[in-house]
Amino acid sequence: MNKGVVLVILLLVAQDAVAQRLKDLASVSGVRSNQLVGYGLVVGLDGTGDQTSQTPFTTQTFRNMLQQLGIQLPKGATFQLKNVAAATVHAELPAFSKPGQTIDITVSSVGNAKSLRGGTLLMTPLKALDGQVYAIGQGSLVVGGFGVGGNDGSSVTVNVPSVGRIPSGATVERAAPDGFSSAQNIIFNLHRADFTTARRVVEKINTTFGPEVAAPIDAISISVRSPQSASQRIAFLSVLENLDIEPGITAAKVVINSRTGTIVIGQRVEVSPAAITHGSLSVTITESNQVSQPNALSEGETVVTANTQIEVVEEDSRMFYFAPGVQLQDIVTAVNEVGAAPGDLMAILEALKQAGALRAELVVI
Repeated sequence: MNKGVVLVILLLVAQDAVAQRLKDLASVSGVRSNQLVGYGLVVGLDGTGDQTSQTPFTTQTFRNMLQQLGIQLPKGATFQLKNVAAATVHAELPAFSKPGQTIDITVSSVGNAKSLRGGTLLMTPLKALDGQVYAIGQGSLVVGGFGVGGNDGSSVTVNVPSVGRIPSGATVERAAPDGFSSAQNIIFNLHRADFTTARRVVEKINTTFGPEVAAPIDAISISVRSPQSASQRIAFLSVLENLDIEPGITAAKVVINSRTGTIVIGQRVEVSPAAITHGSLSVTITESNQVSQPNALSEGETVVTANTQIEVVEEDSRMFYFAPGVQLQDIVTAVNEVGAAPGDLMAILEALKQAGALRAELVVI
């Protein structure tokens, strides 16, 4: 058995929760970003574009673009566009973005282009879920990866050359819908549902601004009466989001990642009285063949005899006892003294849970 220290990540938090700002605990309803997506062409590639025989949509898109520019191609004409690649463009439109502002965009190849390095994205409309165009993207790509290949088929690729970024590559053309300015009250949504935290937020706001200013809606949402004037509402919200709130202590949990062997033990994890012993039994079986060769004139037969050896090794195991109300540090100390590996600790924790001795939720991911 491994006698080293158990590889456990511990959530060592003081028993008294540390106060946090309201802006770190909750978000304001209606203040959110919006996802944008578009489809366009990347040109100017050094022969690393799409193989149009396998990606007909690249040729179709290129034809449509030329027609919009007033260029008519002969019917049935075929061509190879080694320096052109079809790509999707996606971005995040921040809350309160106004026309004329710029946002970063990410460009990803959708065909079989080998690399987008050195390419330029042509004007691409970016749409939201409602089908409206909110931004226009265009510009030269910054690609962090690259790839090289030889004539014999060997190649070396670093990172992902088929994805690139364009800082400030899209210009906002339409303001995102604003559900904040038109709302009667300000709604705070906690990042984690907790009745205790919601109650403490309400108490802090009412203590600061007066009774019945804030009221809880559920374990996540808190409604706050606010001024209707835009300037006064902004000032009021600025004070609100900087209030110090002491969040409620989370429920006791033990999280186990069975793939990586990571174990996270939260605070307030206790065990009922229990005695545990954990050891391992190692059985080694080896076989060897012994050949019995008769004398030359004995007219005997050669006999092969199998020789099997079995070795059983049982490592020393120690029993440790958990008294009532044992805390996190006691559990870790006891497990380290036993010398259990992460896999052994998982088995111990699961056995404690099955025995009803682990006073925490056991989460296996």
